Amino acid sequence: MSSTPRIYLDNAATSWPKPEAVYNAIDHYQRNIGAAAGRGAYCQAQQAQQVVNETRSACARLLGVENPRQIVFTSSGTTALNLAIHGILRPGDHVVSTVCEHNSVLRCLHQHEVENGVHVTYVPCDPRGFVDPAEIKANLQPHTRLVAITHASNVTGAIQPIQEISQLTHRTEAFLLVDAAQTVGCHPIDVEKLDIDLLACGGHKGLLGPLGTGLLSIRAGLEKQLNPLIHGGTGTDSHTASQPDQLPEKYEAGNLNIPALAGLGAALQTLEQQSVADIKRHQQSLTQQLLHGLSTLPGVAIYGPTDHEHRVAVVSFDVEGYEPQEFAAALDASCGIQCRAGLHCAPKMHTALKTHLRGGLVRMSPGWATTAIEIENTLEAIADLASQSVP
Repeated sequence: MSSTPRIYLDNAATSWPKPEAVYNAIDHYQRNIGAAAGRGAYCQAQQAQQVVNETRSACARLLGVENPRQIVFTSSGTTALNLAIHGILRPGDHVVSTVCEHNSVLRCLHQHEVENGVHVTYVPCDPRGFVDPAEIKANLQPHTRLVAITHASNVTGAIQPIQEISQLTHRTEAFLLVDAAQTVGCHPIDVEKLDIDLLACGGHKGLLGPLGTGLLSIRAGLEKQLNPLIHGGTGTDSHTASQPDQLPEKYEAGNLNIPALAGLGAALQTLEQQSVADIKRHQQSLTQQLLHGLSTLPGVAIYGPTDHEHRVAVVSFDVEGYEPQEFAAALDASCGIQCRAGLHCAPKMHTALKTHLRGGLVRMSPGWATTAIEIENTLEAIADLASQSVP
């Protein structure tokens, strides 16, 4: 193992490190509870159910959801998006989405195009990665059932004008699905105020929980139109042949990942103590530092908004003379700096930026625990490597 100190700048993929309370909560569950939730009346089973209830309530508070039962737990943000898209679409529907989306959205929509005759309109973005709400409005049709949009790009970091898009969407009969993978936990979100029908995210990024967690926030009443992906045991209504109709049991067949939810619950307590606003300010400061430093380096081109206020802590760039994967590997090998290079599961975004043919970009994403000294050391390493490139 390398003795080089680790500088982790891949928080857009998953956050690291986690708060110490997360590790402790997972260990406590595994050693002292170890039971399934909703499957028994004995002490540890009730404790397991309490873990689920408290974590669900904490998610609801964070997102401004009035009833915690509107929060459905999934195994990932991808699973949550699959549930939303596959659950709400019907053959022949029309969807408005954008070129900024992750494959978790794109591949679901592609399947419906191929198998169910769903028509999808992909709205473009400008060179900074922003979508114009007027483009959304122009493409809404009488039979549009869904508008699916990422809150912030995992490539450019650009934060989309969700409130304006929501207002336009709800002038029609369409539902609004927001992929909040890059914003929940580091950017304040209130689904009630923003009038969001479906909001999906993982629990392991800005929420600081472990991998294996995700959630879908479902507007009250929408469960009547949202079909479940999985059928099976829920611990309730066991005498019926059909899946229960009520939230959240309709969408939570099988045992929940209670150890991971215990960790997520502990992470949410940390967020409540530290506050999302404070984390946002910290990450904005680091992003500003990174953007400024990169902008002074010859041969380095930055993509996305030029200011830190209109983006999340995701900064993508390329370096003249290097392929993205080559540059990221060199940073790790020489300096222990860990970032991600490539297409970031967002092929349409890279096509729009004209970066797909050269293999994408290098992406750095500071997190809640990243320090200004780490960013300074990273900029020095980038400058050193960039100066070695062959024109």
